[in-house]
Amino acid sequence: MAAATSAAGWHKGGSVHPILLLVVQRVALGLLLLLAVSAVIFLGVEALPGDTAQAILGQSATPQALENLRAQMGLDQPPLTRYFSWLGGLMTGDMGLSLTNGQDIAQGIGQRLGNTLFLAFWAAVISVPLAILLGLVAARYQGRWPDKLISGVTLSTISLPEFVVGYLVLYFLAVKWQIFPSVAMVFPGMGIFERLNAVILPVIVLVLVVLAHMMRMTRAAILNVMQSAYIETAELKGLGPMQVIWRHAFPNAIAPVVNVVMLNLAYLVVGVVVVEVVFVYPGMGQYLVDHVAKRDLPVVQAAGLIFAAVYIGLNILADVISILANPRLRHPK
Repeated sequence: MAAATSAAGWHKGGSVHPILLLVVQRVALGLLLLLAVSAVIFLGVEALPGDTAQAILGQSATPQALENLRAQMGLDQPPLTRYFSWLGGLMTGDMGLSLTNGQDIAQGIGQRLGNTLFLAFWAAVISVPLAILLGLVAARYQGRWPDKLISGVTLSTISLPEFVVGYLVLYFLAVKWQIFPSVAMVFPGMGIFERLNAVILPVIVLVLVVLAHMMRMTRAAILNVMQSAYIETAELKGLGPMQVIWRHAFPNAIAPVVNVVMLNLAYLVVGVVVVEVVFVYPGMGQYLVDHVAKRDLPVVQAAGLIFAAVYIGLNILADVISILANPRLRHPK
């Protein structure tokens, strides 16, 4: 009886904290989503037109040679068997071998992913603080010329496709004025300043592309909070407009800002395919495009899953930070 009472008391007083429960739920949903995405990626790659064995051996290959190669690559097995075999290898860190060059996929992706993360890191270092600063200034001067100028410039950059922005930047800064190199080529052994000089043009394009989203969300979130009663109280205390925004409005508007920042950080990693192709940058995007053209299915599947994992992971991180930053989200209801 005493033991049952003690267990009931522990369940009532020592139950799982709502924040921890929400975090566990977000992570579990993210893992289930990643599993579903892995199935979609596998089936999507399998549905691509053409024959992988034919693409490797060429049109002059004999039927027996094609059959032998399909058996060697496991393409003669049912799709479900191949899916679970591929998934099991991924869970043990084995991504398989590239069909075109026989190299380990994990090793090739590791180097390319490092290049993409380097590019995304410097784009984020510039774009996130700049977007928040511009959002604060636009909110401070709402409806006046600084707000209109910032909104107009950012909206014009986001309205153009990435490849158009890339070619404009390439033409003016690399071809016409010859300030920076036109090809963002990096390789192992380069110094940090050499790498920065090589990637500055794609970094500029990525900053221009993601800046508007974050700036406008920061502006909208702050203007929404500015309607609250405590903001009026802070103004009546004699605080200046920027002090009110920075000390009172911005901390309470951090949750939607964090969400849009994380989404754009995910884009910087996942959505760089066009930018990397324009500037011939040896990152994940260029790696994926090259192997799609070669019908290297294991590489395409592994790269697609890496992109999905990064995107889902950053979304989970955004949810967790929003929960921790906003007291209203710390409760299960």
